[in-house]
Amino acid sequence: MRKRGIIAALLAGLLLAGCGADSSDSSGNSAAQPAMGGAEGGAAADRAPAEAGAAAPPAGKDTAAQAPDLRIDQRSIIYTGSITIRVQNVNDEAAKITGIAAGAGGFIGGDERHSGDGSSTATIKLRIPADKFTAVVDQVAGLGDEENRGINTEDVTEAVVDLDARIDVQKARVESGKRLLAEAKSLDDLVMLEREVATRESDLASLEAKKRRLGDLTSLSTITVVLLGPNATVTDDDDDPAGFLGGLSNGWNALVASLGVLLTVLGALLPWIVALGLPAWAIIHLTRRYRRRDTTPVVTPVAEAPTSTP
Repeated sequence: MRKRGIIAALLAGLLLAGCGADSSDSSGNSAAQPAMGGAEGGAAADRAPAEAGAAAPPAGKDTAAQAPDLRIDQRSIIYTGSITIRVQNVNDEAAKITGIAAGAGGFIGGDERHSGDGSSTATIKLRIPADKFTAVVDQVAGLGDEENRGINTEDVTEAVVDLDARIDVQKARVESGKRLLAEAKSLDDLVMLEREVATRESDLASLEAKKRRLGDLTSLSTITVVLLGPNATVTDDDDDPAGFLGGLSNGWNALVASLGVLLTVLGALLPWIVALGLPAWAIIHLTRRYRRRDTTPVVTPVAEAPTSTP
């Protein structure tokens, strides 16, 4: 009986110790979880403004690589526009357009003018920050009577994202090539690695140039303004038809133009032909007749031989 009591007491002590350990582990875990939850909640709160509108990554997935931000305000868009306005004084309105461009933070990319009595025209190309594009177009339209307007947009976000990724990869390739070049042991390896590094750097420079070009087009929009005087006419240059009809039309136009040139030349020469040609022809004709008369041979009759009779 004493042995049974001792064994029962030992078992009870072990059970109590196990329950205490379990309760302490569970309390520790419960205390740690709110702390972790608070830290994660704070991090999520910090990330919320930057990732608004993006889908939350699924649980258990690797979230190290973030998708590019493709919201409307983060997209790369090229704006181009053209507007035709009829004004009273082309030069005065062109000066105002220059002021509008400068006030918007842009500049004049091209200015071509043709003077005439009431038929003056000007073609001005503006480079304007993209966020001022619509405002500048409306300001320019208010300078006169708007006759034509065209607005085009081109979304190049995917091209920009692709260029960024390719530039990062190419930079890594250049760095790895430079490391291998520093560890070259022989002259052949050195020459080969120098050529390879130069090629990679050239490719990187080309990619960076393309990105700068896209950056220029997306940051500065292009607006072509055509100013027409009161009597200026707009020429509608339709595209020529292609293929056989285009060749036939071009050939006919060339023939008509050639005949026009030929008739112009003949018209210019005709008075000279009449004034100089007719007297020259008369002189030549009279000279030939005089020579023909002097060289006429004199024919003498031949005497007939007497005939003998038997």
